[in-house]
Amino acid sequence: MAEYQPFVMERMMSKFEQGVDFNLSESGVHPILLQELLGNDKQNVDNLLGMDLNYPYVNGTPELRENIARLYNGATPENILVTVGAIEANYNSIRTILSAGDEIVIMLPNYMQIWGIAKNHGYQIKTFNLQEDKGWAPDLDQLNDIVSDKTKLIAVCNPNNPTGYILTEDEMDKIVAIADRVDSWILADEVYRGAERKRDEYTSSFYGRYSKVLTVGSMSKAYGMPGLRVGWVAGPVDTIDDIWARHEYTTISATMLSNQLAALALSPEVRPRIIQRTRDYIRKGYPVIEQWMKDKKDLFTFTSPQAAAITFIRYHLDINSTEFHERLLKEKSVLLVPGDHFGLDNFLRISFGLPHDYLTQALNRIGDLIVELKSTHN
Repeated sequence: MAEYQPFVMERMMSKFEQGVDFNLSESGVHPILLQELLGNDKQNVDNLLGMDLNYPYVNGTPELRENIARLYNGATPENILVTVGAIEANYNSIRTILSAGDEIVIMLPNYMQIWGIAKNHGYQIKTFNLQEDKGWAPDLDQLNDIVSDKTKLIAVCNPNNPTGYILTEDEMDKIVAIADRVDSWILADEVYRGAERKRDEYTSSFYGRYSKVLTVGSMSKAYGMPGLRVGWVAGPVDTIDDIWARHEYTTISATMLSNQLAALALSPEVRPRIIQRTRDYIRKGYPVIEQWMKDKKDLFTFTSPQAAAITFIRYHLDINSTEFHERLLKEKSVLLVPGDHFGLDNFLRISFGLPHDYLTQALNRIGDLIVELKSTHN
């Protein structure tokens, strides 16, 4: 059997997320109820009941692609391919742009899917870092130094997973200039656009800033609908068509039901309500976890996330992050993501876009383990 790099974080979540008392490993807000999405409009219910469960448009229904295109300046439905989650959009985009031996530059820390794809398909990997001591701002001098004429793709995540950092307009322009200098593509994972915590302004997209950009979105994070398994990629029409050809090998299409529900959620009438719900969870949940961290005095070092329903915190305990996660899972039935899964030990990624009672009980159990660890080492 060929050597294979598993997706460590997703393997862990797949095995344990359904069986724990408290799941703080997810990076989206508390999932929406179907009843919340449909609202009080009887026509929405009638439309669902009158739908045949056939194959939809393989590249996404026209209504859904039109609603997605509205999220990007200058985009048309032909610039959009609907996929089974952002994870398929990332995978097929990379496999379209890169061949074995090509060079890819990846922002770290990051959702490690792209890094794992690169490892498994023989791409040459370089990385540039977000800087903890600068509030997780990117080291663009490092990026400028490591790109080369061999660089075919620069992969970024904005807003960032796991830090919640949002690139400034100047930082985005500099990344584009660096990519342009070496004629590289940019793959921008933008699944947290709309999940802003500190501002109402919608995070800018890389789409339209440069001719060789692919941007990825999803219904999972900013919309609280991970169970729909709907994502998308936006880009140049010819390249979208090439990605579509690979889409037919991997999944063929998202479901008819998912297409229709996602189209409803992204409609001009409904989308503002869904985004406000997401921001409410994020903005009400963060003070809870922030106060919990402050109450632990000198135990944590953290930078407040600008977006997303997750915080990435450094802890000051003499224990490896994976070991901490394993003990928490076994002894307290709480799941979170260890920093090891992002290549940074002594960090934890914790979700907070959750109902207060649920979040508070989970944090109390984490606190109980911390007390036990401190007493053991004293």
